[in-house]
Amino acid sequence: MNELKQITLKYTQNGSSFCLMTDGSAAQTGSVCFSADWDGGRLSVQVSASAEIVLEELSAVFAYAFDEEERIFLNGWQSWTDSVEHGIRGKMRGLDHLPRNILEKYALTQYGDYNFTAYPNQAGRLHGWTYGYLRRGEQFVLIGSLNEQDGFMRIETDTEAGTVSLFKDCEGLHLQGDYGMQAVILSGSEQAVFDGYFAALGLPPVKAEPIFGYTSWYRHYANISEQKIIDDLLGLHSLDYRADVFQVDDGWATAVGDWFSVDKEKFPNGMDNIADDIRKAKQRPGLWLAPFVCEEKSEIFREHKDWIVTDRQGEFVRGGSNWSGFYALDIYHPEVRAYLRQVFDTVIHAWGYALLKLDFLYAACIEPRPDKTRGMIMADAMDFLRSVTKDAQILGCGVPLGSAFGKVDYCRIGCDVSLDWDDKPYMRVMHRERISTKNSLLNSVFRRQLDGRAFGNDPDVFFLRRGIGMPAAQKQCLAEINALTGSVLFTSDDCAEYNDNQQMMLRQLMRLRDAEVLSAEVQDGQLTIRFRRGGKEYTKQYPL
Repeated sequence: MNELKQITLKYTQNGSSFCLMTDGSAAQTGSVCFSADWDGGRLSVQVSASAEIVLEELSAVFAYAFDEEERIFLNGWQSWTDSVEHGIRGKMRGLDHLPRNILEKYALTQYGDYNFTAYPNQAGRLHGWTYGYLRRGEQFVLIGSLNEQDGFMRIETDTEAGTVSLFKDCEGLHLQGDYGMQAVILSGSEQAVFDGYFAALGLPPVKAEPIFGYTSWYRHYANISEQKIIDDLLGLHSLDYRADVFQVDDGWATAVGDWFSVDKEKFPNGMDNIADDIRKAKQRPGLWLAPFVCEEKSEIFREHKDWIVTDRQGEFVRGGSNWSGFYALDIYHPEVRAYLRQVFDTVIHAWGYALLKLDFLYAACIEPRPDKTRGMIMADAMDFLRSVTKDAQILGCGVPLGSAFGKVDYCRIGCDVSLDWDDKPYMRVMHRERISTKNSLLNSVFRRQLDGRAFGNDPDVFFLRRGIGMPAAQKQCLAEINALTGSVLFTSDDCAEYNDNQQMMLRQLMRLRDAEVLSAEVQDGQLTIRFRRGGKEYTKQYPL
């Protein structure tokens, strides 16, 4: 960054508003001490309050001379949020263009950051969370938060004003004691800045190995059954490669949230029987759950409304409109924690599932508390999950990524793919977390640096089968990008129907898995990706 311009602290105390600003030196008023340290590579901002205050803003503004050729990447709010490089005149669209009745009916604002982040829809006014970078050719400037567990850090660019601003998501936090914002700003090659960022975070090495396997979702969606699962399991025997994981996705419980209520019509012999069959096939049993939510038709919602998070008006906090509509569970409620401990003990030890896809995790932190920021809540939620699933691997999904760094074995880094390329035209005006194969693979490309550093990337599934709304070139693009950028390579195809050509395509995908991506660029509707494999460099281009 060219220059630290200003650091700002805004707060209220006893009904009065205060604003402290500094260019790096310490400032103090009454019971509050405010200081900052900036050495050109690391920023440390510290607030110390000897009497209670309510934070309104903690921010730092840097001057930056944007170049016409600059590319800007700012990580989206959660796994599904579109996260791509923009030019300096790029825009981000929120939900202001949609009618209020649509927003309320489908609870669209709940999936992202729309309720607490401005979307000016102006050229160069971009924002993201946790980390981002500015790129000129092969030179990167990375900005990364070092203390997301205290509150998420929002990064904003204003290319016309020539500024990059950092904001701590702490509005409404009641503070007595110490609080701060810690960040690094690193310059250099792609590998150097990302290695430097994760070294500064001090995360343990990623131990999860790359996995290949199957998930039931995109073949059956929620319409699964014991017989369908067994048939799919048998179908994998026709492949030249043994699958590592077979994951049973959504549809096995009678309602989301009622995890002990297995649908007996679909699974008359129970979920433990399915796990046994998967192990007999020499694969790791995987199971989908959404631990921090319950749908409206669930017994949990009917019988335990005190488990649901409420907002400042006392209304139940919706998580979105999936299923019958769903609500966020209060992760601090002792009965919620006791219930989830029992659920995971059963799923892991009684039923025998070794990999858990834990979905819709963002719901835990939709509503901040007076004593907890969203980042604090999400950190507590992930720590709780890790403590109750220590005998199984976690594949996180629908989660603010900074909270998942070092806490999950694998993590989805894009939205759900579709059985076509970019969903229906009317869906393209919806939220940034919408279903889209195109958006999913672009997230895989531009979040690729997290793979092996933060966790193993899960780019969602690939398809080789016929009968879906993608031509061969688009299916090839999706499959190859997944193989190049992720540690999880899953399909939802009926593998028993693969012909010789599809078997050959799978062999080609497996060979791509040890390639090193050197660069990726989207220009004029075309993705160009360079990678190295076996000592040779290759360039592939895909129309988008």
